[in-house]
Amino acid sequence: MSELLWSVDFDRVENKDRGILYIEGWLFAREKFEFQLQDDCGKKVDFQVEWKKREDVRKSVPLIPEDAKIGFTIQVVDILSVFEKASKVSLAYVSSQETKPLWDSTKEDVLQKYGENTIQYQFDRTDCLGGKIYVFGWAVSQQGEESFDVENENGEKIPFRVERFIRRDVNEALELKNQNYPSAFNISIPRDKFSGKTLYVYIKNEYTKKTYSLDMKTFNYEHSKKGRFLKTVGWKQRAFNKQYIQEHGWNQFVNYVKLQTDPEYAGYNIWMKSHIVSKQELSRQSEEHFAYEPLISVIIPLYNTPIKYLREIIDSLLTQSYKNIEICLADGSTDASVGAFINKNYKKDSRVRYKKLTENKGISENTNAALDMASGEYIMLSDHDDVVAQNAVYEIVKAINQQDDVDVVYTDEDKVTMDGKKYFEPNFKPDYNLDFLRSNNYICHIFVVRTPIIKEIGGFRKEFDGAQDFDLILRCCEQARRIVHVPKVLYHWRSHENSTATNPESKMYAFEAGRKALEEHYKRTHVDAQAKLTKVFGRYRSVFSVQGNPLISIIIPNKDHIEDLEKCLNSIAEKTTYRNYEILIVENNSTEKETFAYYENLEQRFPKLRMLYWDREFNYAAINNYAVKQSKGEYILFLNNDVELITENWLEEMVSYCQREDVGIVGAKLYYPDETVQHAGVIIGLGGVAGHIFSCTDREEYGYMARLISTQDLSAVTAACMMTPRKLFDQVGGFDEKYQVAFNDVDYCMKIRESGHLVVYHAYVELYHYESKSRGKEETEQQRKRFQSEMHLFQSKWPDILKNGDPYYNPNLTVSKGDCSLKMD
Repeated sequence: MSELLWSVDFDRVENKDRGILYIEGWLFAREKFEFQLQDDCGKKVDFQVEWKKREDVRKSVPLIPEDAKIGFTIQVVDILSVFEKASKVSLAYVSSQETKPLWDSTKEDVLQKYGENTIQYQFDRTDCLGGKIYVFGWAVSQQGEESFDVENENGEKIPFRVERFIRRDVNEALELKNQNYPSAFNISIPRDKFSGKTLYVYIKNEYTKKTYSLDMKTFNYEHSKKGRFLKTVGWKQRAFNKQYIQEHGWNQFVNYVKLQTDPEYAGYNIWMKSHIVSKQELSRQSEEHFAYEPLISVIIPLYNTPIKYLREIIDSLLTQSYKNIEICLADGSTDASVGAFINKNYKKDSRVRYKKLTENKGISENTNAALDMASGEYIMLSDHDDVVAQNAVYEIVKAINQQDDVDVVYTDEDKVTMDGKKYFEPNFKPDYNLDFLRSNNYICHIFVVRTPIIKEIGGFRKEFDGAQDFDLILRCCEQARRIVHVPKVLYHWRSHENSTATNPESKMYAFEAGRKALEEHYKRTHVDAQAKLTKVFGRYRSVFSVQGNPLISIIIPNKDHIEDLEKCLNSIAEKTTYRNYEILIVENNSTEKETFAYYENLEQRFPKLRMLYWDREFNYAAINNYAVKQSKGEYILFLNNDVELITENWLEEMVSYCQREDVGIVGAKLYYPDETVQHAGVIIGLGGVAGHIFSCTDREEYGYMARLISTQDLSAVTAACMMTPRKLFDQVGGFDEKYQVAFNDVDYCMKIRESGHLVVYHAYVELYHYESKSRGKEETEQQRKRFQSEMHLFQSKWPDILKNGDPYYNPNLTVSKGDCSLKMD
């Protein structure tokens, strides 16, 4: 027998040219050989083969010569013709000594893979209105026109109506030749015509059928009065809701929730009223003098502003405790009463500067007209019908004086009802968070920028109307030396019925403008990235391009638990689309014979895998430091053995962020097996020292400020799935081995941040983490003492952040639990 080593890694079918079949893998043989591909009728199938080096395989199998080209890609064009008569094709290795089967596939498998990508689609959301069930989404078929069917679980046809319309964002993203193609769909099903437990919606063409299932029990409950109410209180865990209702009844639960969250009750309004600055304090502020007292120019474009709201915004600015301001009003109104009101009531106040524009040129050009009127050292933006807290400008100038080189200041905000009596939806923001800003315009109001910067960038751009503020903020932040956040609610955004706050679908053009603004930001900063819309209006996803093909070393410590490890390894091998990686399993202190028997053929089963052995006592930090020294990768991925991969392109997503010069760590979103969140980032100070934010939240929840579904910078992430550049890991000295079990990953994150790099939570890299929710973290007295020792070590090493608070978590939010609920003083 000849010496033969081989592996077929995967096969795929491209849905063009009547199907192109690709078979990829590697093969090493010392004998001369050829591939043979034939169908089950005995007919040979034409193919082409390309060979290349496979350095990852050669490193794992030392007997392969260094210059050997062992990686192959077999290409079969027009695979549909092959299967017109055949039902199976097989690939074999043929030499003078033997014929070895390598791969086979049935007609059904190939046609399924061909059809998989012939329909691109997305089911966006469902709703229930006017006695009808609605399913919204988009679909584009590359092979013929797509069609729809609706059935129940018994396969019975359900009457429905489908409306098609144009989705510009989808058509542009898919680069359709026909940009007017009606890619979006709205399917309506009469509720009284459906009977059954599950509703199935099918999108199909000649080759494939895509399925969306809707559990009607859940749907009906979510759209009941109780269900709709519970959906508004997602900040509470469902288990708590159920327990509270069982103990106190539904009505008392409603009152309890409203007390906490509803503007018609106490909750936030009581908190807000207790934080409004007193008259005595405003008087004190008005007497205070700063070393630097810049003129603040508030620029406001006017357009047919209701007089009541106009009076409120102007008066809220004129009564500021900091007096060195000017109000620049550029009026594009068609209603003459706006100018008449201003001239009558404010003409004598030199702080109010008014200009009637000859025509209404839109929000951006009108705001630029107000900007041209400004003479202050800083520019402050405001809408024409909102309300500014009387201490707002004082707090902003105070912040400017506290640090050098402050170019941008922003504050927290909330919304106010049209009558101005009730406050709601407070937006308690983190300190400057670049990746969160790239996920959405979280800065918004109040935004203040040094005048030379806004003048230099050219003010607002009308081509971004609808997202002109976002575009401007991105450009200003690019130029700013220092960006300061004032964590106080100093702006009240009046909520209109057609505002993006209450009816986001009314401003789809604004969200598309925001996406384009983000892409322009990447072009200006020379970052190779795409900005994409997400299922949540106003939230964006950035996709960075991987530079080169760097080797990634995946380090997995393991002690027994071979079932967990097997599931982890299989998910990596079967799902990972990035090919240039190695896996290092670090055996440490296993006691079961089955474990070592399992190890025996791991390297043969997984060619990218190497076994390492740790023979000292357990120390998570030391074990990983040891493994890094044995690794060969440019990037290191620390991974628990009890995780299972969900996102197929996880390595591309993580390494593309990690390749940025400003990033030092990238973490992932992890779920418990029951589809609740296990990890979405770590907040310093939460629960005492450090804790997971949004733990046990339902997977489908967005989280406060949509943080669960927004990639962002945080202070720390868990090393259950954490990537970092090898160079930076070495530079900061790796994990601190004084942390034997706890806080080693958080401490490493703190060291990375101290070195001037960002820690990024990637909301679109998802894995299951089979850590038990209920397991005791530290069960023995020795374990408890060790945990206390490591906790005290962390507290002594990082006292400032524990004292001052996590910069990525607003001080107005509680640290007693991780749901971002209000801290009630």
